Amino acid sequence: MTAIPVAPPENRWATPKRVSLVPLVALIFFSVSGGAYGIEPLFSTSGPGMGILLILVAPLIYSVPHALVCAELGTAIPVEGGYYHWVKRGLGRFWAFQQGVLQWVCSFVDMALYPVMFTSYLSSLISAVAPGKHVLFELLGVQVDLNWVICVGVIVLFTLLNLMGAGWVGDSSVAFAIICLTPMLILTAIGGWHLITDGTNPVSSMTAEQGQSTWNAFGSGLFIVMWNYSGWDSVSTVAGEMENPKKHLPKALFWSVLLIIVGYLLPSLAALAVGADGDNGWRKWEDGSFSDIAGELAGPWLQYTVTIGGLFASVAMFSALLASYSRLPSSLSHDGYLPKWVSKESKRYKMPIASIIGSSVIYALFCFSSFANLVIFDVFLTNIGILLEVAALIALRVREPELERPYKIPGGWWSIGLITVCLTAVSAWAAIEQYNEEGTKAVVYCLIVVGASLLLYPLLAARKAAREKADAERAVAIAAAGTKAYGLSEWRPDSAHSDRAATGTGTDSVEA
Repeated sequence: MTAIPVAPPENRWATPKRVSLVPLVALIFFSVSGGAYGIEPLFSTSGPGMGILLILVAPLIYSVPHALVCAELGTAIPVEGGYYHWVKRGLGRFWAFQQGVLQWVCSFVDMALYPVMFTSYLSSLISAVAPGKHVLFELLGVQVDLNWVICVGVIVLFTLLNLMGAGWVGDSSVAFAIICLTPMLILTAIGGWHLITDGTNPVSSMTAEQGQSTWNAFGSGLFIVMWNYSGWDSVSTVAGEMENPKKHLPKALFWSVLLIIVGYLLPSLAALAVGADGDNGWRKWEDGSFSDIAGELAGPWLQYTVTIGGLFASVAMFSALLASYSRLPSSLSHDGYLPKWVSKESKRYKMPIASIIGSSVIYALFCFSSFANLVIFDVFLTNIGILLEVAALIALRVREPELERPYKIPGGWWSIGLITVCLTAVSAWAAIEQYNEEGTKAVVYCLIVVGASLLLYPLLAARKAAREKADAERAVAIAAAGTKAYGLSEWRPDSAHSDRAATGTGTDSVEA
């Protein structure tokens, strides 16, 4: 009897779980916002009238222009590594290297904020976890306390989730969004009822204090609110793990913009029912004030509910952004600038293990309070990244007019010109405000980071060229000897993440 060949069983883990449309919206939501948590200082700085106005205006001059850039470039070049490859294809390898390195370094201090934010909310429920409350031991002059251990625990948990892939991170983000938004919906309903029954005008004052100019209120508030509306490009780095990014990315960006605006606007209006003065009046609002506001409006039960929502918002933002930032060293490794092992993927989930774990270790170290002041260079590095993306958009419109663009910014060069003016102006204003607040220290930190990246490129580029030359010579020698090579190198210069792919010479230059 002739044996009937049987196909081997399908490996259910051979293909990573993909990010569908709704999880993609959730990922963008947490990469940019996470809810109204953190918007409170806007009102004590600029006043209720200007605060509400900025929540509505800032998206028009900052969020929507950047989201449009991301929609066009993200659908034209939907590859793993996202904006790193946008800049490489538009401006070349040098500027792409700067984009990848600077944004990854920027993440060191950015990402450390979220576990610290988690412990901050937790300490309002359990005072024992407050920083310095329980010191476990001291190492090299650094105190290791219970607060830091909890931060590390959060990082470990969501690192494990990220090792399963962006699909699982996206699905968990949907659940986290429901948990985070529900307390704010309750606060909105109760605060809105107070506004109606008490006859309170939430925007009775345009500015924060008498004598403050409208321009000062607008400028100071814009600096605050723009960071609550930044991060639209973050999700692009996991484009290779999305379901049909050419179709879903523009839709997800559109719905995310609306969700985030509403998520800021309604709770803020409702919270203004507490008035200007008193212990929880808007004149005294700071980060985390929504919990106390909720307590005044409805009692301890809502205060605890909002606090728990803040706990989940902080870890969800960390999880979503870890998925984004961890793809940068992996992409740099695929292009040969970092060692091969940095981009080595797990067999089960096809995720860059070393890139994800290595990034998380760095974030854990930056959770020590001694690194908190380093966040001041964040503004400058983020601005550089945004402007490089705009430059790449313009360069590709000029050099590659025939490039397939499933979503193309309407309005032609007039729209691109307006987008460029808006993003350049807002970025410049933010840099000026950062300089006014922090002085030359912020500029010095930025120059150190940028200078190091500029010096690093020729060294790593030379190393990359030498390795490519050695690989080529080895391949020629093997071919000449008539020997088939096995297991020489896992790094492939024309992989979907590589220079050839992102510049259009590889097989996966456009398709993820």
